[in-house]
Amino acid sequence: MSLTSFEFWRERLRASAIHLGICLSIAAMAALLVFGVWYPYPYSEISGGRELFLIVVSVDVILGPLITLAVFNRKKPWTELRRDLAFVGLIQLGALAYGLWTVAIARPVHLVFEIDRFRVVHAIDVEPELLNRAPQGIKAMPWTGPTLLSVRGFKNSNESAEATMAALQGVNIGSRPDLWQSYAAGVSDVLKAAKPVADLKIRFPDRASEIDQILQKVGKSSQAVLYVPLAGRKDFWTVFVEPITAEVVATMPLDSF
Repeated sequence: MSLTSFEFWRERLRASAIHLGICLSIAAMAALLVFGVWYPYPYSEISGGRELFLIVVSVDVILGPLITLAVFNRKKPWTELRRDLAFVGLIQLGALAYGLWTVAIARPVHLVFEIDRFRVVHAIDVEPELLNRAPQGIKAMPWTGPTLLSVRGFKNSNESAEATMAALQGVNIGSRPDLWQSYAAGVSDVLKAAKPVADLKIRFPDRASEIDQILQKVGKSSQAVLYVPLAGRKDFWTVFVEPITAEVVATMPLDSF
């Protein structure tokens, strides 16, 4: 390789490395938004936020520097080189914005207790025409992370039948704003559905030590909490709650239905 050729590729690699550093910085800031606000643990796993984000960001972070490596050339007029790099940057920003929007519309907005289980409700799960029927004081589509809610009882048999028909069509009760109420209003229902953790250990003896470890991390013993099943987007988990307040203290990836 001639000196000129060496310098040519050195400059390209340097420009690509600088671009990569910028991309990684932007990806880190996007990760803070996604995992710090929209998909905090355990939603990053329950709702598939981690996989979605990695697909979006990895493509953006890899392709941008590769394109820069291909187009960067000091021999080009500065206006032309600047135009090429600006075009690459705009494409990347557009792709990142679209990717983040995809992650945003799939974000979890509520953890709702419905009848005998918790359900993670995502923005995309809520029918747009029902949004204005959310009770006063409840944000139907919060942008600051999932909130705890519960489902109220049916007012009459007609409402019950309507909800049942909607559920058969794929609209879960927990995804309906017109049936939401504060979590505090549903505490008694949560406690009625909750079961002793001892029962869970009997059902899953091979996971008993893991259950104890998870509860020890939050300063609880298996005798001091109850459990309720949780339905996520693709998996079933278990929620551990306080026996008096029904406060959620921990979760684990265990199908306890």
